Amino acid sequence: MHSFLYRANALLTFSITILALMCAMASVSDNFNSPSPTSEVQVLNINWFQKKPDGDDEVSLTLNISANLQSLFTWNTKQVFVFLAAEYKTPKNALNQVSLWDGIIPSKEHAKFGIHITNKYRFIDQGSNLRGKDFNLTLHWHVMPKTGKMFADKIVMSGYRLPKAYR
Repeated sequence: MHSFLYRANALLTFSITILALMCAMASVSDNFNSPSPTSEVQVLNINWFQKKPDGDDEVSLTLNISANLQSLFTWNTKQVFVFLAAEYKTPKNALNQVSLWDGIIPSKEHAKFGIHITNKYRFIDQGSNLRGKDFNLTLHWHVMPKTGKMFADKIVMSGYRLPKAYR
């Protein structure tokens, strides 16, 4: 006969093995989901565009952000971190990214949204590179699953331009 501790150890080992197998299946099942999120961002107003005393350019924008990220949610999704970034090129850097807004979407019910905001974070370029500059607004997201690996993706929206003169 086996002792009580031997039987408890066998039961615990079996339970943990089944739990690990279920977590692996949950993680693999996310690979079959092909999300199709949509987003639209409108620049409603350039509140100010100025040169700071230290020589850097600063911009304040009023934005209208609407997105439908519901397709990112599966039964294995815990939450989605989303942020909007302005992306542009300068002679010194091939890619400059400035985060303008971010948020955490806790559930599928909150994943379809429309907000009207001024940029949450300061849009500053280290130098005088923003006058007349074309830039993209990119909505990035990071899906945080309950189990398995995180994945990230983005939607790039182009066709935005800053004025040639300070305001």
